Amino acid sequence: MTGRMDRKAAVGGAGRRPLARGLVGVVGGAVQYRGIGPRSEGEITVPPVNQQVLGRAFLKGMYEDAYFPDHVVDRGRAILLGLCERIEAEQPPDLAALYALTEVATQEFNALEAEFEAAGSEIETVAREVIAEDFRFVAAAYGFAEADVEELIAARDW
Repeated sequence: MTGRMDRKAAVGGAGRRPLARGLVGVVGGAVQYRGIGPRSEGEITVPPVNQQVLGRAFLKGMYEDAYFPDHVVDRGRAILLGLCERIEAEQPPDLAALYALTEVATQEFNALEAEFEAAGSEIETVAREVIAEDFRFVAAAYGFAEADVEELIAARDW
């Protein structure tokens, strides 16, 4: 099994409504998620349903290091969750399609660099490793274990 799934079947069909945009909280290191991601205001989204993703504490190493402000790391976590949401919605058929999705997410991290700098931090060596590992995790969680991590984040400026 590749890890990819039929989106309608995964969401649960009738009687299940998409959740409103916003972060509910963190429980046991795992994100409790409601459709966070770069989208227009008021848009209703469906959170990822992949159980590996739901159990992942994204950017854990950055949260554990006081050098990285949590409110900015939260934005990075939202980028990764948005990537998961897009993978589930678009179900990329091959690595090229996956790399197109990760390129967009990587560019979102590029834009986030300014927020880190404004908060007295930056995406430096530790952050690069943590972010790259989470991109690799996402690829594997959706059936792309063979993905090259350098290709996943090839558009990075950090």
